[in-house]
Amino acid sequence: MVMLVDCSKCRTPLQLPHGAKSIRCAVCHAITLIGEPRNAPPTPPPSYLPPATFSPNNNYNYYAPPSATPVPAPSPYNQAPSSQNPSVHGRKKAVIIGISYKNSRNELKGCINDAKCMKFMLVNRFKFPEASILMLTEEETDPYRIPTKHNIRMAMFWLVQDCQSGDSLVFHYSGHGSQQRNYTGDEVDGYDETLCPLDYETQGMIVDDEINATIVRPLPRGVKLHAIIDACHSGTVLDLPYLCRMDRAGRYAWEDHRPRSGAWKGTSGGEVISFSGCDDDQTSADTAALSKVTSTGAMTYAFIQAIERGQGNTYGSILSSMRSTIRKTDDELGGSVVTTLLTMLLTGGSAGIGMTQEPQLTANEPFDVYTKLFSL
Repeated sequence: MVMLVDCSKCRTPLQLPHGAKSIRCAVCHAITLIGEPRNAPPTPPPSYLPPATFSPNNNYNYYAPPSATPVPAPSPYNQAPSSQNPSVHGRKKAVIIGISYKNSRNELKGCINDAKCMKFMLVNRFKFPEASILMLTEEETDPYRIPTKHNIRMAMFWLVQDCQSGDSLVFHYSGHGSQQRNYTGDEVDGYDETLCPLDYETQGMIVDDEINATIVRPLPRGVKLHAIIDACHSGTVLDLPYLCRMDRAGRYAWEDHRPRSGAWKGTSGGEVISFSGCDDDQTSADTAALSKVTSTGAMTYAFIQAIERGQGNTYGSILSSMRSTIRKTDDELGGSVVTTLLTMLLTGGSAGIGMTQEPQLTANEPFDVYTKLFSL
C-alpha cells in the first residue's frame, strides 16, 4: 500500500516510507512530522508520483537525491485519457494544457486553440497516439481534465510515470505565467517563474522549482522531454541549467543558470529541451495578428509555423524561425502563410498587437543548436 501525506508547508503530496516519523519535501524542503495512527490507516485516494522517492535507513527526514529512480504510484490517469489504457511505451506521451480563464478579468482568447493545434500536430505529424495524449482545458467534461492546480500537478506526474529509455515526452502549456520573489538564491534574476492554473487566485501558482522536481529531475537516461511553454515570464520556467542566448543575427552562447547554492536542476540522465514564449522579464502575446484567422499564442503559432514550413530540422533553425515570425509585421505575414493546423479552427476575435517577445531555448545540457537534429 502506498501511503501519501501532504507537505505541511506547500501541500505537495509525498510518498511516506513505512515506519517513518517525519519526511522532508523535495520542493520546499519543509519537514512534516507524522503522527501515530489511531486506527488502521485508510485506503489512500488515487494519487501520483511524489517529487522524490525515499530509501529508508532510519525513521527520520528521508530525502532522496535527484538521481533517485521514481517509484510508480496509483493515479487516476493510469486509465486516461481514453477508455483504453494509454499506449505509454509506444514511446510517445504528451500533456497539453490550454487555459482561457473564461469570464474572468484575465481571460485569454487563444490558449485553447493552441492546445488543439498542438494535439493536431503531435498526432498527424509526429505520430503520437491519441490515447497517450492528455488534454487539460476548460472545454473538457471530465473533472480530472479541467486545468486546476491539482489536476496539472497530477498530469505532470502522469507524464513521467514509468518512463523508460527510448520514450519521447512532450509538455505543452498555453496560459498565464508570472513571477514571484525567490529567497533561496537559486535564481539568477532573484525571481521564480510560475505557471497560473485556472484556480491560481485561490490555490496559488505552480513554481518552477516544483516543475523541475516533477518532470525534469526524475528523467532516466534515454528519455527525452520537450517542453513548449507559451506564457509570460517563461524563459526559465523549467529551471533548466542552461539558456541559449541568441542575437538577431543567429549567433548564440549558452548562459549558465545553475544555482549558486549548488542545488541540482538537471535530470537523472535523461534529456530535457524547452522552447518558451519569451524571456523571464518579457510578456507573451495572445493575438490574432499572426494567423489572421483565429486568436493564438504568438509563440505556439510561431513554433507550428517553423515545423510546417520545413524550418524544423535543427533546434537553431526552429528558434531562428520562431523569432523571425514574431518580428514580422502584419503585412508581411498576410493570409497566405496560414497553416492547415490553424485554418482547422473557428475564427476568434482579438485585436492584433505589436510583438515585443523573443522566444527562448533552455536545456539540461548545452549543445550545438545548428547541428543537433530536432525530433519528437
